[in-house]
Order: sequence, then C-alpha cells, then structure tokens
Amino acid sequence: MAKKINKKSINLRYNTMTVFTYIIGIILIVQLFNLQIIHGKEYREESNTRLTRESTLLAARGEILDRSGNVLVTSSQKFNVELYKSKIDNNTLNNSILKIVNVLEKYQVSYSDSFPININPFSFKISDETLKNWKKSYNIGENATAEEAFYKFKDKYKIENDDVTEIRKIIAIRYAITKEGYSSTKALTIAKDVPREAVAEFSENGDEFPGISISIEPVRKYNEGTLAAHILGYAAKIQDSEYQTRKDTYTQNDIIGKTGIEAVFEEYLKGKNGTKQIDMAVDGTTTAEVVEKEAVAGDDVVLTIDSKLQKVVENALKANIEKIRNGGFGKAYNAQGGACVVMNVKNGEVLAMASYPDYNPQSFANGIGTEEWNNYLNNEAHPLLDKTIQSAYAPGSIFKMVTAIAGLESGSITLNDRINDVGQYKKYGATWDCWYYTDYHRGHGSLNVIGAIEKSCNYFFYETADRMGIDNLNKYAKYFGLGTKTGIELPNETAGTLASKDYVKSIKQNWNPGDTLNAAIGQGYNRFTPLQMAKYISMIANGGNKIDATIIKTVQKSDGTEVSKDEINKFVTEKLGSKTENSEEDITLNKQYVDAVKQGMKSVTSDESGTAYVRFKNFNIEVGGKTGSAEAGKDSNNNDIVNAWFAGFAPYDDPEIAVVIMVENGGHGNYTAEAVRDIMAEYFGMNTQNVTEDMTATAYTENMR
Repeated sequence: MAKKINKKSINLRYNTMTVFTYIIGIILIVQLFNLQIIHGKEYREESNTRLTRESTLLAARGEILDRSGNVLVTSSQKFNVELYKSKIDNNTLNNSILKIVNVLEKYQVSYSDSFPININPFSFKISDETLKNWKKSYNIGENATAEEAFYKFKDKYKIENDDVTEIRKIIAIRYAITKEGYSSTKALTIAKDVPREAVAEFSENGDEFPGISISIEPVRKYNEGTLAAHILGYAAKIQDSEYQTRKDTYTQNDIIGKTGIEAVFEEYLKGKNGTKQIDMAVDGTTTAEVVEKEAVAGDDVVLTIDSKLQKVVENALKANIEKIRNGGFGKAYNAQGGACVVMNVKNGEVLAMASYPDYNPQSFANGIGTEEWNNYLNNEAHPLLDKTIQSAYAPGSIFKMVTAIAGLESGSITLNDRINDVGQYKKYGATWDCWYYTDYHRGHGSLNVIGAIEKSCNYFFYETADRMGIDNLNKYAKYFGLGTKTGIELPNETAGTLASKDYVKSIKQNWNPGDTLNAAIGQGYNRFTPLQMAKYISMIANGGNKIDATIIKTVQKSDGTEVSKDEINKFVTEKLGSKTENSEEDITLNKQYVDAVKQGMKSVTSDESGTAYVRFKNFNIEVGGKTGSAEAGKDSNNNDIVNAWFAGFAPYDDPEIAVVIMVENGGHGNYTAEAVRDIMAEYFGMNTQNVTEDMTATAYTENMR
C-alpha cells in the first residue's frame, strides 16, 4: 500500500523557495540601484580614469668592448613626443596643441608639419598638378587662393584663435592627425629626438598637455667614430621585411644588427623586452604605470682587439697608402685601399684588423642620407667592403715560405742544397724571369733556401716547385689554412682560392707545368685574404703550430656570468654556416726547417741585401719579415696593377705578434714594410724618433711572370 503524501510538507518547501527567490531578487535590484543611481556618477568617473594601454619596455642592448674593457659601442636614448586621442573638447585640443608646439619651438625642435600652405605671405608649397588633386581631396574650390584654403582649414578644425601664426601651428598638427590618424591606443608622433629639457617641461606640467606621451627610442652609439667599423658593423632600426619574420621577439621600434659583430651576435646583444601597463585619465593624462614584465638587458660582447693598437694600425695603414699615392717613397702609385691584420701568434687572437677606406657606422645607425650613401656606394675603393676577410688577393712573394717548407718537408730540397739562379728559368718550352733579372739583367747566383727567402729569388722557388709538384705544395698550403675560411666570427668571409688541379678542373681548365711555377711564387690562381696570411705567418712564427683565428674574447651575460667558448663556437658555426677548415692530414713540421725559414725572414730585415733592410735598419727589435709585390692585372690606362704586401713577426727570438699589410696597387712590398715597422714600434712601446731611413735607397721591384 502506497504511503500517503504529506501535502502540508510540500507547501512549506514551495513557500520557502518562493520567499528565498524574492529575497535574492530584491538584493539584486537594490545593488543595481546602488550602482546606477546612488554611486553611478562616482563609478563612471572612476571608470573614465581607467583607460589603459600596454607599452613595451625596450631592453638595453648589450655593449661591445675591446679586450681591456673599453666600451666601443653602447646604446643611448632619444625621446619622441607622441599624442594619443583623449576625451577632450575641440577647443581644449587646439589649445593643448599650441602649447605643445610652443614648447618644441622654445627648444628649437622641428615637429610634424606637412601642411602645404605658407603664411606671410600666403602661398602653396606644392606644384600645380599636385595642388589640383590636393584641393579636390579636401573639397576646396579649384580656384581658391592659398589664404582662402588656409581659412577653410581654420573653420574645419574650429580654431578660435585670431593670430595667423598660432592658427598655422595648430593646423600643422591637426592636419597630421587627419592624414595619419590616432586613437587612445595608437599615437601620432609629433616630434623626434627631443632634448631632455623639453621632456622635463612636458613631464612637470603634464596636466597642461592632455594626451601627450614621451616615448623612448634606443639609438646605437659608436663611441670611437669610424674605429674598427668593419669589425663592429652597425645596428639600425628594424626594417619591415626583417620584422615580418621576427614578430615574436621584436617590435617595430627595435634596432637590429645589420653587419659585423652587431649582426653575428644579435641574439646575445638584443636582450628581452618587458611590458608595462599605463593607466590614463579621460583627458589622456597618465594616472599610473605598472611594470608587468621587467626588461632583461642584452649581453656584452668582448673582443680580442686592443682599441689603442687598432687606432695605430688604422692610422699607419692610411698614412702608408697616402704616402705611396703621393710618391713619398719615390715613384708614385695610384694606391686606393688596403688592409692590415695584427695577430697574437700563440693563440690566433686578432689584436687589430683594419680595412681602408672605412665608413662611419653612426651614419647608418641614425639613418643614412641619400648623398652619403651614394658617396659610399660609388667610391671605387669600396669603403663598405672589409678587405681583411671579404677580398682575396694574389699574395706574391710572401707565399714563398710555404714553398720552402713544402720543398724541405717533401725532400725535394735540403737545407744545404744550393740552386744557381741564372736569371731566366727555361723549361717546358717557356721562360720565366726572376725579378732580379728583369731589373738588373742577371741572376742572384747560387743560393740556399735561407738566401732565397732573403733575396726573394723567383728562380729558386720555380725549381723547388718543379721538383716537388703541385700536390706537395698544396698539402702544406692547406696546413697553413690558405684557400680556406679561417672561421673568424664575422660575416661574409671568403675562402679565396688555392692553386690546384682540383680548382682548375672546377673552372673547366687544364693544369700545366707552368701553373705550378706561378703558384710557387704566390701568383697564378692563388688568392688569399689578409687574415689568412696573418694566420699563416703566425704559424711560422710559433714554430708551425696550428691556431684558430678569433676576434671574440668572451660574452658576458647580464647576470655577470660568461658564455662558454664551446657555446660561442657552436653558435657562430650555426649562424654563419661555416667553420674552420683544417687540412686533411695531421702534419708535424720539422723544427729545423721552420727555423731555417724564419732565419731567411730575419735576413730580409737585418741583412743589407734583404728586401726590407732599408725599412728596419736601426730598429731596436729583431724582426722576421717578407716583402711581396703581386701582379693584379691592368688598370683602365693599361698600366700594371701591383699589390704590395709585407708580412712580419716580432720579436724574432720569442715571437708575440704577426703583422700583415696589403696595399692595393702599392707598387713595392718594402713600401708597406714601413707601416709594419711603425705598428710594431707602437706595440712594443718604442720611440721611433731615432729610427732613420736611407731615403735615397732604391726599392726592390719584384716583377712576377
């Protein structure tokens, strides 16, 4: 039997729920009345003060320093005046604009003004056809005068001022607003690079400038001007094409490395941007700022170069080129450019590296003008090209030490062998002249390997190469890193070319015996960079030990720690897509052979018959050196172009540095030796005032065939 339903209990529950529902409804109605009626005005005013926008906190870009901690590149700030749309009436906006413009003019700051009408007297600033289209776009009569058009805009913007000059100022900004637009979250930039005094005035009197905001734009600063320009490179504002592929990590106001260290180490230098929330009142004035994410500064990159030595090298290179061009050594040559590298022979660190002519990275960082850009672009000496790593040249006679070592190591010659230079090397139905025969119509006579290096005897090295063949020569040239990239931490390094059977095959040519002879004296297909040559000379100086060229000392993180060398090497390899290419064979050079070559190089600078004796006599430090004069084709007037080289190391007994210099169309290798001498004197702290030269001495001319 079913239980009897208790109707009284059900009615009680129903009534309770009904009462509870009415109570909740009454509470909601009361609360809504409280919000809208009692406190509505208060809450609306409070809401109006809570307009917010998010702003990017730009991270400080890392600095670039030399090995001693001198700051070569840093970042500074420039201030821009921006205007946001705010809930103010038209008259207040016009008055605010006038005040803003007056402050800018007070500090002689130019502001946005593309309005095409002049006053005093009234006139249009645009051409007839453009003017016709402009009038049509703003519904101005075709025959309207400049004055009539001016006052039409006065009426359009409801400007109540009577002073024509004041009206013109207001129209300039209102016209920019009309053309470019702005909102409560998108600003119109009114003025750029505003001085701190103006910024202070805007900040201290913020209530008088509703909607105004001061933005900070980072600017890269190159403290030493053109110093080490090709090494440092430059950073400038990111281009749209760059931004489109980096939206996750960059803003449109960021700067980005374009060339040099700035480009290669961009990921370390950049840092991480932060964000902040800005609360604004209804009139556009800032009421609060809250940092939501702190910016993290970029890492500092420390180079191996010594900025003081770098300056010495750049000055010496420039002075040497100018002296050659002006006939300071005798015959004038149209020397245009050149390069010089100073390297630590023990570890491959680049202490200085200069390419001439140079350029001003600050111009690019600030936004280079058309005229300056065209000057760089049209300069036949190519100032934007880093000749130390991006150009390869025939090395001429400074290659002969490779031939000597290859000949000795292969057993083709011995330390005691003497070869009689009769002036002309005749073989394979052809004749190759020694440079001495060309100048003096006789040969050097009987020479051993040391004497052959001292006198730079072509005949000796023709015979040595013919005995051993090109493959043996290539084997040792590769060991010294010639014809391969050094792996330096800079972009666009060229490998050059090493004369070989493989190379001529790649260009669909045949290898001939004469190619071997030309290769032996640094001509033919041989093309190497000055940095490769500096590495090679350093290896001779240190006894034949391998080294890797580097220009990075360390990377210091913003937290004070350092990035490991292995991590840097891995990063650079991935970034540049290349690494140091070593020779296939592990070679251990005979110390006696290396010492003999070094002795020959010492004779170049210390014996009266040496090709650079005239430059180094009375020098207080023993130097190993080698001159080179390499044929490089013809100029537009069919004159021979002869690039001048000098390679040296010092001190002879315990080498510290190697210096290699090359001057395009410098004429004679011993001309460039003077610059190397001066660089060494500065490096070792010598006083060069007592170093004298016999200016009547005749320069050695090494004509190559």
